[in-house]
Amino acid sequence: MASFPPRVNEKEIVRSRTIGELLALAAPFDKKCGRENWTVAFAPDGSYFAWSQGYCTVKLVPWSQCLKNFLLHGTKNITNSSSLRLSRQNSDGAQKNKPREHIIDCGDIVWSLAFGSSVPEKQSRCVNIEWHRFRFGQDQLLLATGLSNGRIKIWDVYTGKLLLNLVDHTEVVRDLTFAPDGSLILVSASRDKTLRVWDLKDDGNMMKVLRAHQNWVYSCAFSPDSSMLCSVGASKAVCVKVFLWDMDKYTMIRKLEGHHHDVVACDFSPDGALLATASYDTRVYVWDPHTGDILMEFGHLFPPPTPIFAGGANDRWVRSVSFSHDGLHIASLADDKMVRFWRIDEDYPVQVAPLSNGLCCAFSTDGSVLAAGTHDGSVYFWATPRQIPSLQHLCRMSIRRVMPTQEVQKLLIPSKVLEFLSYRI
Repeated sequence: MASFPPRVNEKEIVRSRTIGELLALAAPFDKKCGRENWTVAFAPDGSYFAWSQGYCTVKLVPWSQCLKNFLLHGTKNITNSSSLRLSRQNSDGAQKNKPREHIIDCGDIVWSLAFGSSVPEKQSRCVNIEWHRFRFGQDQLLLATGLSNGRIKIWDVYTGKLLLNLVDHTEVVRDLTFAPDGSLILVSASRDKTLRVWDLKDDGNMMKVLRAHQNWVYSCAFSPDSSMLCSVGASKAVCVKVFLWDMDKYTMIRKLEGHHHDVVACDFSPDGALLATASYDTRVYVWDPHTGDILMEFGHLFPPPTPIFAGGANDRWVRSVSFSHDGLHIASLADDKMVRFWRIDEDYPVQVAPLSNGLCCAFSTDGSVLAAGTHDGSVYFWATPRQIPSLQHLCRMSIRRVMPTQEVQKLLIPSKVLEFLSYRI
């Protein structure tokens, strides 16, 4: 087990309960690369779970049925390669909106996934309103897949039909994120050092290219109100690796400085008041994105490495980070074969789980389960910490959903309350 701060008794740290496993079958002459599970994703409404199984395929399963199978048949579930396979050509025969299991052939190695759902009362930013190939309805659910060849393929989740093929990136599409407001605005992050903004309601029109990164862009995430985007990536020496963007004007808001190595993952808290970033420097930082201040640090190597040895031991690199929907917990996945659950008001994990060769993690829509993908194309699930938020925290989240740090600091209230609302105590 990885080391923790000396004052923490490792025996007192709770081990997370295993919910289930989805194990990918290995081919008789399995290649050493190509079967990695680089990404896992839950649909916004909780109806589906998707992961990249390796070898150009994505598996889509109804999430409620998946949980039921774990209860009925135990935790292990070998994914069946003979399940319904939906390729680029077929799809129209499926019954729309009825959750069913699919395997989608993407035609190239899948590096990123993102679900997007449409909300009819939200206005699209598209220019051409006269004619579109696709008219998205209230119940539309899409899956975007980012591929090794730089393409992004957009699929109808209910039918498996390929709707759009976006081709402007020139390198691996490392991450994808949809605006949460239902506008079907998609942002892609690529090894070609750019972020690209697409309007799927305008037949996938590329609206903007965001340029600032000097090297690969690893990850991107929208704020809950869709007004802000965070992007993180690799860089040389002490160059900035975390950028915040205004998604109304498509301009940079600020650069966040603090990490000493590549930053590979980011996620906003559900109230938009916090931003978590994970780095190969063995740290997870929690920032106030409205001021650029570092509020918390979760270390995975003790003592932490000095800037001259910023990477620390390679077996402590942090690969992924995810914010829970209760706003209290953060999950991190590192190369030391551990998954950790942190509380935002504690500097040591409240729960841990063993995991070898982990690459990515994500909380379920209701926050009760964490899914993690591995190098061999499998997925593992754990129950997340169940701690009742305080009334203070619930009030804080309610206020912060509608009020950024700058406005909170103008309130005529006691200083301690201001600090609490700003996540400083």
